[in-house]
Amino acid sequence: MASADSQPRFGQSVKGLLSDKVGSCSGDVIALTRQVLKGSRSQELLGQAARSMVIQEDAILHSEDRCSVPLSSSVEHSKNLQDQLRHLLK
Repeated sequence: MASADSQPRFGQSVKGLLSDKVGSCSGDVIALTRQVLKGSRSQELLGQAARSMVIQEDAILHSEDRCSVPLSSSVEHSKNLQDQLRHLLK
């Protein structure tokens, strides 16, 4: 009878350990997903910053030819993107 009693306890112990392990892995997957999404957002902001810098450079190079591009708004937009990037990289 002793062996019959120990078998269910052993089975319950393994199920408990397995449940704990599944819970731990689920938490790891959630954390990894958050990091991937954060990295994706960072890449998007880097792309926007690069495009903004190209626009600014073009505006500066051709400022004599066309005065319709407001440099101050372009600089402000770039500053906002930089602030967002700094926040994401913290």
